[in-house]
Amino acid sequence: MPDSATLPDSAILKATAHVDSFARDNLPPREQWPEIDLTGVPELGAYPEWLNCASELLDRQAEVHGDRPAFRTETMVWTYRELREKVDRIAHVLVDDLGVVPGNRVLLRAPNNPMYVACWFAVMKVGAVAVATMPLLRWRELTFMAQKARIHVALCDSRLAEEMEQTLQRSDDLKRVVYFNGGGSAADDLPDGLEALMATKPPRFQTVRTAAEDVCLIAFTSGTTGQPKGCMHFHRDIMAVCDTFNRYVLRPGPDDIFTGSPPIAFTFGLGAQVLFPMHAGASTLLVEQYNPTKTLEMIQRHGVTVLFTAPTAYRSMLDLLGGYDLSSLKQCVSAGETLPKPTWDAWYESTGIRIIDGLGSTEMLHIFIATAGDEIRPGATGRAIPGFQACIFDAEGRPAPPNTVGRLAIRGPTGCRYLDNAERQQSYVQQGWNFTGDSYMADEDGYYWYQARTDDMIISAGYNISGPEVEAVLLLHDKVRDCAVIGAPDAARGQIVKAFVVLREGVDPSPELARELQDFAKAEIAPYKYPRAIEFVTDLPRTQTGKVQRFVLREQEAG
Repeated sequence: MPDSATLPDSAILKATAHVDSFARDNLPPREQWPEIDLTGVPELGAYPEWLNCASELLDRQAEVHGDRPAFRTETMVWTYRELREKVDRIAHVLVDDLGVVPGNRVLLRAPNNPMYVACWFAVMKVGAVAVATMPLLRWRELTFMAQKARIHVALCDSRLAEEMEQTLQRSDDLKRVVYFNGGGSAADDLPDGLEALMATKPPRFQTVRTAAEDVCLIAFTSGTTGQPKGCMHFHRDIMAVCDTFNRYVLRPGPDDIFTGSPPIAFTFGLGAQVLFPMHAGASTLLVEQYNPTKTLEMIQRHGVTVLFTAPTAYRSMLDLLGGYDLSSLKQCVSAGETLPKPTWDAWYESTGIRIIDGLGSTEMLHIFIATAGDEIRPGATGRAIPGFQACIFDAEGRPAPPNTVGRLAIRGPTGCRYLDNAERQQSYVQQGWNFTGDSYMADEDGYYWYQARTDDMIISAGYNISGPEVEAVLLLHDKVRDCAVIGAPDAARGQIVKAFVVLREGVDPSPELARELQDFAKAEIAPYKYPRAIEFVTDLPRTQTGKVQRFVLREQEAG
């Protein structure tokens, strides 16, 4: 019997419900996959060959917790039973009106609201593949994703129609957009918006029997190349993050009320505000735009018990804590960037709550290093969570001894599978391990201590920002000859995007020009990516082969 790594993919991945085989056809070759370990906790080894995460997280929970709240806003509540009915009606719209078949990709676009969640689960129910997009993305980024994932259909919040319409006009692949929370689209030949179409549909839809290894999610993440990379995850992966971090670290119950700031379009937000609470039969308060004051008001008013947000937000809330009753709050989770020890200490002193610092990645779907309660060591990210293994590798690719700084690698029930990107796949996955791009040190007790990023990713206020992507946009400006973008240290945001700009001959630097370049970047890409600092220089440090030495600029800023 030949080793499984030598078999063709079709012989390994036999079970599938997908009629459209695009996702499966564009998975990396099996020999480039990381090692997948389903033995770490009992639940992982119990998954059947046929599995749909909507059956487990929605259908099953609607039967058990039907009349309990699932999602809340400031003005309304949906029970699990009401959510399932709306999901089932949207599933009928996808199939009956939009012609979606299992395996098709469906682009989703909205701020954090219940209709977005309903659309996501409807995509799961029909056996399609969700491609979630951040509300702040512009048409240029959306068009790339639509082309890369060959997306024909989109469901979009009507308030985000402007960029969506531009995407529809420019994309060769995207053909249909249906809007919700406000109406239809002039470019859409359907007569009305999603709610009107839902009203004509039956309240029940038979969930498609998908395979556990059918792709259900393509999550795009920016990388050092400047182009977003599509991370492909299975129905089994969705359940695996619930049965590891949620079950063994967070441990919520049906009476918990979740809330948080991360967009559901991020896999961090998807887990924090959709997957984890539903896995526990709990509920989530969805707020479309959070700021520190709003967060504290919502915790107090709605009795929130579990909060997910970034270190920047915890720091911003510290000076406001005295004005609010946070007695309902039991657990706080931080991710998106490393959590500084002074922030952890100050929050604990003010609230008595030990923040769970989590490290995850889009490639791995969610958190894989964290500790909770008395096991937390302030300043350390934590230990590999149940179901996952972590290792530090040295420069020669060998496991490093304790207290040695090296490259962090992870393996477990989830792993990196890039959409049609062999070069990046071989870089991220080596020796069966997932290399996250972080430098860490592990102590003798298995606690992992963050050191730095090993690539050009900028992490600012919890957002991952590709420096080369920002560079590419600035170079579109007719006054810019050359530029380099790095993350510069910042007390409030961890890092800010800083651009070193070489102007064209005859162009004089000025504060007004700096603002012009910032406004230009905001108009071309998501505003959170724009350079908050611009320094005009006459040249950039380069190697003899012409490559920009960004590390020189980073060292300069650190000094």
